[in-house]
Amino acid sequence: MRRTYGFVLTAAVLVATPKMICAQGMDTSHGVAGGGVYVKGWTGAIDASAAKEGQTLNSAKLAPEGTGMRVTTGPAVAYWNPANTASGDYTVMATFLEPKFMNLNTHPHPYGIVIGGNDLGTDQRSYLYCAAYGSGRFIVRGFGPAPFQVNGRSPETNAAVHKAANTGEPVTQEIAVSVKGDKVSCTINGTVVGTYDKSTIVGAGKLKSTDGVYGIRAAHNTDVLVTNFMKM
Repeated sequence: MRRTYGFVLTAAVLVATPKMICAQGMDTSHGVAGGGVYVKGWTGAIDASAAKEGQTLNSAKLAPEGTGMRVTTGPAVAYWNPANTASGDYTVMATFLEPKFMNLNTHPHPYGIVIGGNDLGTDQRSYLYCAAYGSGRFIVRGFGPAPFQVNGRSPETNAAVHKAANTGEPVTQEIAVSVKGDKVSCTINGTVVGTYDKSTIVGAGKLKSTDGVYGIRAAHNTDVLVTNFMKM
């Protein structure tokens, strides 16, 4: 089992940048004051739609906090450490705590695990992610390099995905993505919520391979603490 560490966060203060409509929702994404990547060895990339609107990686923030990492966005972003690679059969997992559900947005936004990262940081990137919403839904999507859907265009409801009691309340999700044989599965809070044939997610316009870099992803205007990030 391989664990990936963490450290201590400085509070993030949000400031509005010129109106930039993110492709993931109708609300406006806001740049983060003091943004950047502050976790040693890690880097990231924002979605191309946000980059076209003038946002950069410094419009979001990844910082150490306690034994984990805190993500505050900003534009939708994927973060990874190039040294974190996986091949063959494996599972990547982490715990995601949204301290105040929908604190930075007008509707639920997802966060989750990235696998199969290849050519990350370039316009030919490919990766797959499974992400949960604090409203009890999840998505499995990817880039290859254009966005593609695995479990449909709309987020899927599943009883295993935790729901926040109210806006501003905390909600926690344990998310894992596993590759085993010719299958890829997403598990949330101990329940497999979706299993997919590799043949449906690897190929032209999708993943180059399920082998590659693994990391995390957060949609725009989210604040989430990531702990217990590991590969098994």
